[in-house]
Amino acid sequence: MLFSTGAFARDSHGDMYYFVKRQVMWLGVGGVVCAAAASMDYTVWRRFWWVWLLAAVVVLACCFVPGIGMRVNGSNRWVRVGPAAFQASEIAKFAAILFLAWYYEKTERDASHFFKGIILPLAVLAVPLALIALESDLGTTALILGVSLSIMFVAGLGWHWLVPFGIAGVGAVLYMATHVEERMGRLLAFIHPEKYKLTDGLQQWQALIAFGSGGFEGLGLGEGRQKMLYLPYAHTDFIFPMVGEELGLRFTLITVFFYLLIALSGALIAMNARDRFGMFLGVGAVMTLTLQAIVNIGVTTSLLPNKGMPLPFISYGGSNLLMCLFMIGLLVSIHRHGRPVSVPIARFTMARQPARIRS
Repeated sequence: MLFSTGAFARDSHGDMYYFVKRQVMWLGVGGVVCAAAASMDYTVWRRFWWVWLLAAVVVLACCFVPGIGMRVNGSNRWVRVGPAAFQASEIAKFAAILFLAWYYEKTERDASHFFKGIILPLAVLAVPLALIALESDLGTTALILGVSLSIMFVAGLGWHWLVPFGIAGVGAVLYMATHVEERMGRLLAFIHPEKYKLTDGLQQWQALIAFGSGGFEGLGLGEGRQKMLYLPYAHTDFIFPMVGEELGLRFTLITVFFYLLIALSGALIAMNARDRFGMFLGVGAVMTLTLQAIVNIGVTTSLLPNKGMPLPFISYGGSNLLMCLFMIGLLVSIHRHGRPVSVPIARFTMARQPARIRS
């Protein structure tokens, strides 16, 4: 799909293989990272939680440093090191998961405490989250917050605490969105898609046309029309509609099925981890992959307001592909060092009881 759509991108530098070659390079690096993470004992990461958190803050701050940070499409999300550039928030995703896994394993009996269970960990994460929000990347901010609340829930935090904080987090993101002209335009386009179909709602409107044109069978691989500069960024955040247009409904459903398979497999691996640290790490990894896919598919099908977030493993983007493969490696490592996987769903409720899962 990347080969089919990337050849028509405006920034392909006249080379139809430009994005494919770069993505293959990142795939090779990501494959090595995935294999290394899978072969290592995941408990090694426990002692380096503070290194990752500090590195995330430093790298996020570098996004605003002239000469190092890159401003693309009005957002300071990228850091350039030599010829390579990567999205700084990808490091923050793993840093947040690693910190919460270490914290809730250490404070097992205080997970339901208001200050120690909620306020303290969120106060630590507030620094990287604030930097990501200042980059004008509200989607990643909401993603990390959602993953964090998921880990807190598995740690034993009750709904009576999580729901208010979740609503407050969504409210904060909406408040910031309504005070940024571009984000406000996207919200209005989501509410009135036809009214804004030539401006802020162009991408989602053209995405729906792509899905409709493909139908059940699809137009055929390489035969899509929306990628021919009708749908902006068809090779990155809006590659899912290209799957629907060229390969049809069957392959879009198969794509969704594979994400469901990753979610189910990751949940089973996390539930059967040998210790609480592995369980929290597994939950964070699988929720990061799953929520990204949910947001991307929701945006491209007009179920959610437009937010630039890549589709894991498919969209063009080296740093995101690298981090996604790293998360898969972590899950494989947790599985290799965990208990034999058992399927009964009833164990999910048992996993939230600290006394029953202590190693």
